[in-house]
Amino acid sequence: MTTRTATTIGLIAVLLWSLLALFTAATGTIPPFQLNAMTFLIGGLVGMVSWVIRPQGIKALRQKPVVWALGIGGLFGYHALYFAALRLAPPAEAGLINYLWPLLIVLFSSLLPGEHLRRAHVAGALLGFAGVIVLIAGRGAFDARTEFLPGYLCSFVAAFVWGGYSVLSRRFGQVPTDAVAGFCLLTSLLSWICHFAFETTVWPQTATQWLAVLALGLGPVGAAFYVWDVGMKRGDIRLLGVASYATPVLSTLVLVFAGYAEPTLTLALACGLIVAGALVATLTPKRTVPA
Repeated sequence: MTTRTATTIGLIAVLLWSLLALFTAATGTIPPFQLNAMTFLIGGLVGMVSWVIRPQGIKALRQKPVVWALGIGGLFGYHALYFAALRLAPPAEAGLINYLWPLLIVLFSSLLPGEHLRRAHVAGALLGFAGVIVLIAGRGAFDARTEFLPGYLCSFVAAFVWGGYSVLSRRFGQVPTDAVAGFCLLTSLLSWICHFAFETTVWPQTATQWLAVLALGLGPVGAAFYVWDVGMKRGDIRLLGVASYATPVLSTLVLVFAGYAEPTLTLALACGLIVAGALVATLTPKRTVPA
């Protein structure tokens, strides 16, 4: 598989994550951990389907504890911290801090064997982050009250968790993507435990809400993690990090087209900055990795 092909596969995750806000809004008032548990269960079942076609895929679950720690820490750890941030701080500000993770992926990638950080990647990542700042700033001023600091801290740590999980996946490139199904299923189990400990169960009330839950599990909280794994292990990890800044902008555009949000000049400017960042980041030579 060429680097370009793997990168293209990884970019599918960015497109799927752009639908996360729309599908989540359509699920109604399901508590965060319950929604996480339901959708990750579906996401895990998505991976298990491949075992029917390729029975040997289930052997991917035979991994060392460090691999399981990375997978569970990345998927469950990130989402638990992010949900905590949304509870403890304003969502817009928490989201802005959380979107440090694409920049962290670009920076952390320089620590990988055989990888070299280029100015184009850093410049592209900074342009992308500037786009996110513009997008969030258009919604109002940043609230720096001290009572929100725990939430901001959770969001900050979440960014490092996801950035670290993504880059470290490259270090375990020999682990088949089939193992992600196991990570999803255990993340679902841990989310159910947190749900029953901290939340009140609220089931979807309409067919539309059930379909939204299913769509989340099949796409943004399902297939996205499998294609992201391929991209991180075999693709251009720095370009994928920069391209990830398109997620909040694409998400906002989807909400605009769906009637959940209004188009603004700040949205257009954010789009321009993120596109510029992606173009700058592509100003690097391509290389091929073994299949």
